[in-house]
Amino acid sequence: MASMLADTHAAIWFMDPPGRLSPTALAAMRATVASGDAINVSAITIVELVYLVDKGRIPPQTLVALYALIDSQDSAFTLVPVDLDVARRVERIPRDQVPDMPDRIIAATALTLGLPLVTRDAEIQASLVQTIW
Repeated sequence: MASMLADTHAAIWFMDPPGRLSPTALAAMRATVASGDAINVSAITIVELVYLVDKGRIPPQTLVALYALIDSQDSAFTLVPVDLDVARRVERIPRDQVPDMPDRIIAATALTLGLPLVTRDAEIQASLVQTIW
């Protein structure tokens, strides 16, 4: 399996016990790791998790665990920056189709990298982004 980009929820659910990811998404992510390729995570995912911790929607340990995985030399996760190329591609993700800016940034990151996005988000799945779920 080639490299991929994980949406925020997919990254979190991959760290948790199986059950929240679809069988297809879980198999694709496990195959990526087994092949030595990266599961990419957008920097906006970290920002989103900080926000969710602040709101009390996820425990702080989730963010700490993702930091640890990204910082680890042998981690399956690789952090991808939000750069000018990503910013330019945000315009290709229509706001009326994908209204949340973090979702648009993550979708634009997948377009920029030319990678499929692991996401359950139906709005993103209906966009021009290749998705796995």
